Amino acid sequence: MVPVTLSYLAVVQGAIIYIDPENPMNLQHQIRQKLVDGIINGAFPPGMKLPSSRKLSQQLDVARNTVVAAYQQLIADGYLVSRQRSGIFVNEKMLESRVGAASKASVAGRAVAAPWILQDYAKRLPGEGSDQLPNWSRYPFPFIDGKFDSTLFPLAEWREASRLSLSVADVVEWSMGSGDADDPMLLNEIRTKILTRRGIQARPDQILITMGTQNSLFLISQLVADDRTTAAIEEPGNFVMRNLLRRRGAAILPQATDDSGLVVSESLADADIVYVTPSHQVPTAVTMPLERRQALMEAAHTGNFVIIEDDYECETSYTDYPLPALRSMDNDGRVIYVASFSNVLAPGVRLGFIVANSAFIERARRLRHNILDHPPLNNQRTAAIFLSLGHYDALMLRLGRVLRERRTALRRALNNVRGIPMEISPEVGGTTYWVRTPDDFDVGNLSVEAERHGVLIEPVSRYYANKEHAENCFRMGVTSLVVDKIRPGVERLVELIREIVKGHVEHLSTSSGNWLTGGALTDAMSGATLLYREVNGWPCTIVYHPDGLMTGQRGFANEDHDSGRWRVDGDRFLRRWDRWVYGEEKAYFIVIDGDKIKFFNDDRQIVDSAFVRLADRTVVTEPLQARKLDP
Repeated sequence: MVPVTLSYLAVVQGAIIYIDPENPMNLQHQIRQKLVDGIINGAFPPGMKLPSSRKLSQQLDVARNTVVAAYQQLIADGYLVSRQRSGIFVNEKMLESRVGAASKASVAGRAVAAPWILQDYAKRLPGEGSDQLPNWSRYPFPFIDGKFDSTLFPLAEWREASRLSLSVADVVEWSMGSGDADDPMLLNEIRTKILTRRGIQARPDQILITMGTQNSLFLISQLVADDRTTAAIEEPGNFVMRNLLRRRGAAILPQATDDSGLVVSESLADADIVYVTPSHQVPTAVTMPLERRQALMEAAHTGNFVIIEDDYECETSYTDYPLPALRSMDNDGRVIYVASFSNVLAPGVRLGFIVANSAFIERARRLRHNILDHPPLNNQRTAAIFLSLGHYDALMLRLGRVLRERRTALRRALNNVRGIPMEISPEVGGTTYWVRTPDDFDVGNLSVEAERHGVLIEPVSRYYANKEHAENCFRMGVTSLVVDKIRPGVERLVELIREIVKGHVEHLSTSSGNWLTGGALTDAMSGATLLYREVNGWPCTIVYHPDGLMTGQRGFANEDHDSGRWRVDGDRFLRRWDRWVYGEEKAYFIVIDGDKIKFFNDDRQIVDSAFVRLADRTVVTEPLQARKLDP
């Protein structure tokens, strides 16, 4: 055990005061904080005499002026009083306005009431509160979407905007805010800096500032849904909105999704409202194309239903041309648009907004006023200045670059570090991959075991209204870990998968087909062509030339090319690409089974397969059953 140094430590009336020299807060502030804590929690009771500044400074081993400054500030704030020639005492009047200890009767009353309250709140709907990991950042590999590592936050820029918002003129303006009005500067910045990029034109009276997307969805659900409402929601879809609608008594109409997002079908005619995430579908991350958006708007006009457009992750699209928001295509005033500032800012800033017709915004404003009046105006002004200085645009450019790099790294890792057959959602942007696994693979067990090994992934069953229809998938996000940790995290996950499925996947000793060795392996691979699909659906073609060269091309337009070398060493096939698979040499045992080639790792587990066209030559093969395998 490391001994505790006596420096920066004092004992006052039996209570220990410890000042941490590594704390970013300066010593004077730490002393004030410790004394205030002691006064509030009763360690330093009213009327108690405190040590002199000289004595306390000696005990803490700090300059006397530091203690004097702390005492003076606490006297000014009313926590302490100075009595001439007597010393410094805890102010007896400081705690008078605080509620005293409860009587035994009131404690007993609470004891009776508490179980009823707990039972009421215990009735959670599926998905509520199940994703809370307060210590997620302590895991080595947290592939959890919606959590952000500290490197992404624009610290210097936000501090600058915060400092400027504290100018005398700004403080006077936002501190005198009245009623339920939002900061006019922020409304203007949203209109001109954010909405225009989504093709939306809006007046100030058509925008309402909220405490983030979830607060926006709560307000909307209170205004548009009741027990007479039928709400169509994507399946799989955002369980937060589904639960909000259910709590209002609305009937949920699960609406199928595909690789283009929500499917526009005749069943929407039964809906009063339709909740949709067109920019990046929650949770699959696919983007709704323009043609589908136009079809949805036409269906809304024909069926006379309201659309709630949650523009989730609209800023992280990797397509060449940004797609217009549904709100920008709305000629009937039937789209309620929901967005927030970048999720990187959300945990601390908590600002979002709703855009709708002015009558709806006025109703939402009155409801918001009854709940929280309005989001803090100082935060609103800081956000407005942050936008006005161009920091938000710069942040979006940086995030787009960083998150695209991370997502590409995750795709490469999933493609090149194979444990079981997997597929991922198309490459359209966002910060997650929806990873599909074989139907007989236990994703729930994997997530539990992965957490024990320091890897956090997210099972997806809670995104389904009908659990029996849930795909056998998990989600992996890239917002919460730096790019250098992505490959090691995937490798650890795949090692775990291989361990879990050991004995249940194809093994070299039990595989059908012919195991190629030695000269037969060389003859077979010379001139062979492999055809397969990568985890993201890209077609890939590889040719093994007789001279040891190998060439590959992948993509729907063969847009990605690479070359490398292959060779045979005894009974193993080895290959090294210049860029692909991290440019590392990999070794495999090879089995040919009809028109299929199978790759087995050193543990003799199958890790990949493809269709193969062998060159026009006789290949000597040896049936697997005739081989004697090492233990």
